[in-house]
Amino acid sequence: MLTTESSKSVSAKEKLIIALDVATADEARRAFDSLRGEAGMFKVGSQLFTAAGPDFVRELVAAGARVFLDLKFHDIPNTVAAASREAVRLGVSIFNVHAAGGGEMLRGAADATADEAARLRIAKPSVIAVTVLTSIDARALRETGVEASSVESHVRRLARLAADCGLDGVVASPHEIAAVRQNVARPTFLVVTPGVRPAAAPHDDQKRVMTPAGAVRAGADFVVVGRAILNSDDPARAAQAVVEEMEKIE
Repeated sequence: MLTTESSKSVSAKEKLIIALDVATADEARRAFDSLRGEAGMFKVGSQLFTAAGPDFVRELVAAGARVFLDLKFHDIPNTVAAASREAVRLGVSIFNVHAAGGGEMLRGAADATADEAARLRIAKPSVIAVTVLTSIDARALRETGVEASSVESHVRRLARLAADCGLDGVVASPHEIAAVRQNVARPTFLVVTPGVRPAAAPHDDQKRVMTPAGAVRAGADFVVVGRAILNSDDPARAAQAVVEEMEKIE
């Protein structure tokens, strides 16, 4: 299991998670082969998982990759607990669930993960909860019936819920990292941060963004970068530039 204490001792490169947000397994293999020495972890999200399935995750793990399975489980507690057990069996390092699923679902995911890892006698992956997606702003929250005074206040509430339910951390925008740290006293609580863009990169569909250095400075344990690396003319150099930017603050 990953912890904040262990993440503080790792290099900037190990803090970088490259999102393999591509359409096919072949594209993902090419990206992984060219970038495997440039990051500490690779993210498999909904697009790639739907296209290539669990066998591709197993392939990455067998090749020595640490994998963040970004499927954001959100369903009835029994279904999410069962999915959590399957994530453990895949050998991933991190996977996530939606904090909005509620306490019973979150506790079920945490318990199932711990039980399955113990049964298999393998390292337990970190289970982290998605708070508010980086594409969401206060208006979008209101559209879904969430009447929080701000995105930050809703992130605070969900981060506290995740911590109380025994999860290992959260996914949160870089702009809410400080709020998470203030609201969760547990020193080992992880913050994995999407919405990270090098200064010259476009924001695309993400609203609450920050540079890699800014995110680490704010307290992120891991930063997720996808399109800014994969869509560049030289992805390996783009990944190196992200790492170099983070190294400047260490």
